[in-house]
Amino acid sequence: MPLRNRQWIYRTRPEGAIGREHYELVETAFDPTPAAQELIVRGHFISVDPYMRIQQAARNTWEEPHPLGIVQRAGAVAQVVAAGAEVTGFAPGDFVLTYTGWQELARCHPLEATKLDPDLAPVSTALGVLGMPGRIAWFGLMEAGRPKPGETVLVSGAAGAVGSLVVQFAKRAGCRVVGIAGGEKKCKFLRERLGADEAVDYRRFGPDEWRKFSAELARICGGESRVDVYFDNVGGLTSDAVLPQLALRARVVICGQISQYGGGLDEPAPGPRFLQHLLFQRATIQGVLARDFTPRMTEYVRLAAPWVRSGELVFEETMVDGFEQLPRALERLFFGESRGKMLVRVARDSDPC
Repeated sequence: MPLRNRQWIYRTRPEGAIGREHYELVETAFDPTPAAQELIVRGHFISVDPYMRIQQAARNTWEEPHPLGIVQRAGAVAQVVAAGAEVTGFAPGDFVLTYTGWQELARCHPLEATKLDPDLAPVSTALGVLGMPGRIAWFGLMEAGRPKPGETVLVSGAAGAVGSLVVQFAKRAGCRVVGIAGGEKKCKFLRERLGADEAVDYRRFGPDEWRKFSAELARICGGESRVDVYFDNVGGLTSDAVLPQLALRARVVICGQISQYGGGLDEPAPGPRFLQHLLFQRATIQGVLARDFTPRMTEYVRLAAPWVRSGELVFEETMVDGFEQLPRALERLFFGESRGKMLVRVARDSDPC
């Protein structure tokens, strides 16, 4: 018998902050019978990520803009409901990682699904610490940042899904780590849970106080020209304050610019005006995307999964309950209302999870 499926359709391109008004919740009939080479899956955890707002820009970024009128694209951890007659390696009840987006039920080819092992770690971690955020945190830091023991690593957005892992990976590399986050609770989390040597609350500084912000960073980092690696998830005022602190031969890793995602993607404000510091210190700057390292996902999981199982790698999930909360959960990302990985749990109470 047909089932009922709910989907969030991306309807209107935002000019500023993303919100519920840019989506439409629709409910349609869904035929649960799979084709011969097809899986039917039901979402349990759906991801919300800052990159989604980049994809909603009107201009091309790393790809063409997200089309209007289709299901919002996103990673999901789902459970197999049915498998086609010619499908091997999957069975009903298996958990899989897919890119089926903001919908409760979906069809996908087996090549579009990665089978998950619930005994390895909670399946939700496939969207966080053992997923895309973990992958870019590790390879972005290690291969673009190239940290060395004794160096100072500064991480912006340090309490987020990526930044919180970068802090820990940098500590494992023997570095002194300074994290930037919003609010004293997050700063305390950085120091006491993640092992950061210092933490700075950027909310103490107004939009015209980058000089004060920069002076505070200089004090905490031990003086000017002491930041060897800057792992940037934020941009804007934060980067204005950090760049004067770069050490000789520093490496700047641009992973995100979340301060710009609520506006300015299509018409960026003039700047930056602090690139002379890159010249003076002969620093390098490199952008990194998680997709650059997708083929090396197995390598990363093999490395990080034992740390997750042993508790050596701390990860947090901000779990939002309810499929209907997806747009609100995405909006919350840009107001600092999460710690670690933001997820929406969509499984009904009667579903195994």
